[in-house]
Amino acid sequence: MNFLKRITIVTSIAAASYCGYAYGQDFQWKEAKSNGYTYKYVTNDPTAARYYTLKNGLTVILSPTKKDPRIQTFIATKAGSKTDPSDHTGLAHYLEHMLFKGTNQFGSKDWAKEKPLLDQIDALYEKYNQTKDEAKRKEIYKEIDKVSGEAAKYAIANEYDKMMSGMGADGTNAFTSYEQTVYTEDIPANVTDKFLAVQAERFRQPILRLFHTELEAVYEEKNRGLDNDGRKVYEAMFAAIFPNNNYGKQTTIGTIEHLKNPSLKAIREYYNNYYVPNNMGIIMSGDFNPDEMIAKIDKAFSYMKPKAIPEYNVGQEKPITAPISREVYGPNPENIMIGFRFPGATTKDARMLNFIGSMLTNGQAGLIDLDLVKKQKLLSAYAYPYVLKDYSVLLLQGNPTEGQSLDDVKSLLIQEIDKLRKGEFSDDLMQSIVNNEKKNVIQKYEKYTSRAESLMDEFTSEVDHKTQLEYIEEISKLTKKDIMDFASRYLKDNNYVAVYKRKGEDKNILKVEKPAITEVSVNREDQSPFLKKIDQMPEAPISPVWLNFDKDIAKSKVKSVDVLSVKNTDNDLFRLYYYFDSGRWNNKILPLAAEYLQYLGTKNKSAEEISKEFYKLASSFNVSAGNEETYVSLEGLNENFDKTAALFEDLIKNCQPDQKALDSYKARLKKARANAKQNKGSIMSGLRSYAQYGPQNPFNNVLSDAELDALKAEDLVNVLHDLFNYKHKILHYGPKSANEVSSALTVIHNVPSSLKEMPKSKTFKQIATDNNKVLFAHYDMVQAEIFWVRNSDPYNVSITPTVNLFNNYFGGGMGSVVFQTIRESKALAYSTYSYFSLPGKKEDKDMIMAYVGTQADKFNESTTAMNELLTTLPKSDQLFETAKSGLKKTIAAERITQDGIIFTYLRAQKLGNSTDIRKDVYEQAPKLTFADINSFHDKEMKDKKYTYCVVASQDKVNEADMLKLGEVKKLNLTEIFGY
Repeated sequence: MNFLKRITIVTSIAAASYCGYAYGQDFQWKEAKSNGYTYKYVTNDPTAARYYTLKNGLTVILSPTKKDPRIQTFIATKAGSKTDPSDHTGLAHYLEHMLFKGTNQFGSKDWAKEKPLLDQIDALYEKYNQTKDEAKRKEIYKEIDKVSGEAAKYAIANEYDKMMSGMGADGTNAFTSYEQTVYTEDIPANVTDKFLAVQAERFRQPILRLFHTELEAVYEEKNRGLDNDGRKVYEAMFAAIFPNNNYGKQTTIGTIEHLKNPSLKAIREYYNNYYVPNNMGIIMSGDFNPDEMIAKIDKAFSYMKPKAIPEYNVGQEKPITAPISREVYGPNPENIMIGFRFPGATTKDARMLNFIGSMLTNGQAGLIDLDLVKKQKLLSAYAYPYVLKDYSVLLLQGNPTEGQSLDDVKSLLIQEIDKLRKGEFSDDLMQSIVNNEKKNVIQKYEKYTSRAESLMDEFTSEVDHKTQLEYIEEISKLTKKDIMDFASRYLKDNNYVAVYKRKGEDKNILKVEKPAITEVSVNREDQSPFLKKIDQMPEAPISPVWLNFDKDIAKSKVKSVDVLSVKNTDNDLFRLYYYFDSGRWNNKILPLAAEYLQYLGTKNKSAEEISKEFYKLASSFNVSAGNEETYVSLEGLNENFDKTAALFEDLIKNCQPDQKALDSYKARLKKARANAKQNKGSIMSGLRSYAQYGPQNPFNNVLSDAELDALKAEDLVNVLHDLFNYKHKILHYGPKSANEVSSALTVIHNVPSSLKEMPKSKTFKQIATDNNKVLFAHYDMVQAEIFWVRNSDPYNVSITPTVNLFNNYFGGGMGSVVFQTIRESKALAYSTYSYFSLPGKKEDKDMIMAYVGTQADKFNESTTAMNELLTTLPKSDQLFETAKSGLKKTIAAERITQDGIIFTYLRAQKLGNSTDIRKDVYEQAPKLTFADINSFHDKEMKDKKYTYCVVASQDKVNEADMLKLGEVKKLNLTEIFGY
């Protein structure tokens, strides 16, 4: 349930089609009527979106597409943290959590008995909020805990999630941002009646049950944020750049003081004010008939009554006339963020901001890309627009190389802004951006999910769809003078905010203290009459579609190289891969050579010129070397297939050694390696690899500092020149047939008469987990993160159906046993899960994984709770049947398409499978009983040994507590990282 609006460098322009973007079309709003409903639409809209406004003011946006038998749904409210009451910040986010708890019709086993207890809890929280004496507050909270425990006896935890899982829904979630709260589901197309019945009830009269345990989950989310330096930088930026607007005055999670003093009365009042039909929208894209769907939505939601929405005061900001500086401290590496303020989403200037963002950073040929990244002046740098309704911001972020100060970084970033004002950029860049936007809009609407997301963002930001469709036409008319004038108006040398993220102790940090909470009942076996009614509603079956690798993949050859191809019949995009069944285990410098390539030129072209050429073609390349696989990826427009492939072929065959570029790369790599040691996620990845493979493992299989120092430019270039002389496959998805690909690449792709095998220099085997032990790494943080790791038996394809069903039941989602127990019942973690993992290749072993992210003072309780679940599998017949039903429906509605077909085939080959394994799961899982998965649990998890990977502060987690789990080994960062 994320707190920030999703930020992407790619602009959210709403225009694409499966047959391509038609430049210069006439987009006009029109009105039409069908099946008794009037709707608006935009002519030539490739999304075919219909805009309905129901009698009660509810907005419905429908974008049909038949490609997958699924529907992405968003139910959005135009309210978020900016509309929180100033004395109850975080309230919109609270409410989002509570809308998963049910109503008086579901989520309760006896509403008549539950209601009086919930009324008591309401009153107790109001009393708690008004009481200042800490001793008295503790007494009141004890009473809240006691009454909540009684009320929980009548609650059915996660009944909403059970209903959605039983339908085969994916991605059950919600998120709150500054001006949107959005509830999301991806459902099979045959369960729309069930879905609408549940959603209509969900928003009819939500009941704030199980509140104090969910509040504890929000506390955990707040504490996770206190450990997130990036989040603190954003909050500092917005507080400084928006001192008068609620974007800066209020955070989405809320203040600690307000978190400690929640008001159910205020939450209910917020719901009644903002969750009204004239402030909400239902957005759907997928496989449906819009005439039928609008009638169903109208019938389901017509009960909603419109209501005047409270007036929102847009805090007006004064111009920034001198640079503003802020500092944030934390354990992560240093960086700087610079922000410039702009008008809001509905303005022409916000659209111009998107274009400016692409001029600075587009991943290939932007000013920052070429001047700072390609020339390796910074460790990393980028710019991106963050467009919101009231105001927008242009954010620039940079990470220093060794020896650079943050002011050095700031100066380099500001210099790129200055180039916009002075017009120091080519006209070619502007045209190339337009070309790439044409490609981007096609990519954006290949899938029903991204269609719906774009339409939803337009709705909550109140951006006109027609205007968005006209974006490419608009930017194609821009001149250099337009850019210079715009930059001179908004991007001055004194009207920005700079947030310095410095490494060090955050002395202002205050965590939310753990309240005393008694474990509550989750009543897994109970079902409300409403759930039973939903289950009994009819649904037309969806027939699964299995892959037939022989028929679905066309095969040909380029000399001795196999070509595997899937034809793109939807649009003009292609993706081409050169796939090597080898990687870092074969050659430790291969990943370095892969990354070094982007800084190299040929005898005839510089690295910058090559990047510009790819961008002009609306194409890109990437070379990625993993442990045992390497991919060279090319993508772009089919009309430029030959040029793109030839351009890359010339680069990799003729790239020239550049010692200066290598020296810069080494310096940056050393800084990146040092930074990784300051990142808790990287540290945990290292611990997990250590747990799986021992002291010498894939994670620390890297060059030592001495080996890195000794590396020469010729060493890396020789690897690149030689790459295509090793055995590889060609993978293709695009409009060309396999034979056409072969014909084109036979001329372009230089293949020797005999291809070499790449010998393995290192092989890693998973070690036996034969005793309980703790691998501990110190990190200055509020929370503690614990991963359970156990290596099991070699791969056995026959257990795949059991594994899939077990994971669905045990630890795979919000309705699972693990989530219900550790978060819902015991309130011990915001994030927790467990799963049995099958390997990626048949020679490897299965694994058992479990995770809890918790407050450090809950370490004992959290590890005990997870170990209890690993020892004894709780039984719930209802949950088991839901897991079984949901698994079957999910598989039936799943369609593996495009290059996903090829990658599924390659994975099957590595496991020794010749058919689509989903067919076995679909046919065998429904036959399994609870006794089957219980036996599986006992065999794989019960009374087994585990390695506990712990990242936490040594000042907050007691070693004696860890010793209760097993032998403790404290690893230093050199042991973890290998350098």
